[in-house]
Amino acid sequence: MIEVKDLVKNYGNFAAVDHVTFSVPEGTILGLLGPNGAGKTTTMRVLTTSLAMTSGKVTVGGYDVVDQPHDVRKRIGYLPEVPPIYGDMDVISYLKFVADIKDIAPDKKTNRIGEVLEMLDLENMSRRLIGHLSLGYRQRVGLAQALLHDPDVLILDEPTRGLDPKQILEIRKLIKSLKGKKTIILSTHILPEVSSTCDDVVIIDQGKVVAADSVENLSQRLAGGKTLEMEVKGPSADIEKALGKVEGVVTIKLAGKELRGVSRFELTTDGSTETREAIFQCVVKNKWVLYQINPLGMSLEDVFLKLTTKETTG
Repeated sequence: MIEVKDLVKNYGNFAAVDHVTFSVPEGTILGLLGPNGAGKTTTMRVLTTSLAMTSGKVTVGGYDVVDQPHDVRKRIGYLPEVPPIYGDMDVISYLKFVADIKDIAPDKKTNRIGEVLEMLDLENMSRRLIGHLSLGYRQRVGLAQALLHDPDVLILDEPTRGLDPKQILEIRKLIKSLKGKKTIILSTHILPEVSSTCDDVVIIDQGKVVAADSVENLSQRLAGGKTLEMEVKGPSADIEKALGKVEGVVTIKLAGKELRGVSRFELTTDGSTETREAIFQCVVKNKWVLYQINPLGMSLEDVFLKLTTKETTG
């Protein structure tokens, strides 16, 4: 649905976006993650045709953002970081105004506004001045304008910025409810936003893509598959001692208290299949009960910090 190839945006000699490439399959939610100033918003502005690129190729639904910008805009709903709303208008008047701008047919306008108001739980706020609404409701109005023309693609820039925890959960729930119905790019620097909402993640740092994959695959890849978590029923001291002697096991530690005879361990290994087999054989040989053994990946926080933190030397 969305293809970005070698996207470059320069401001003079400064590359705000530096040869960024990624794709978003239809019906999925992509998290565009990175620290402030990484190039996320610039990338989204190019996608929405509101900013010209220096070079590269970007298509949305097969339409080129440079050669076919009008076709792209018809297929995109955009919620910028600061929603384009007018405080001196009431919600219903504002949505009628947006419907006219987006060329929604007059015979469909009333029904579509009603559908979006219901979807975003704004029916009771429809006659309220936008300027008198809470931040959470103003954000919903911003989402309403993005959804009003029923676009195939949603581009959301920091959609939960400034909201309280309850409002954040509500907006995330709404975004997840659109999975499979819309193709969504969600830009954020809030890690739980990506973990709880997105299928895949693209991490940008200093204008460059430093990782692109599912959260699960990224965490496993960066951990190198060398950390294992296992639960074994048996005497914890004996288990720790025996497994520590298995060839390929680098470290082993007890992770938490023994519960009903079952102990949980974290092991770092050389990553080989033979080591995992040797661990299993050790458990069997000692007639202990193996409940589980799984690779232990990095958290998204660990992944993010590893990819975006530059080591300095004195």
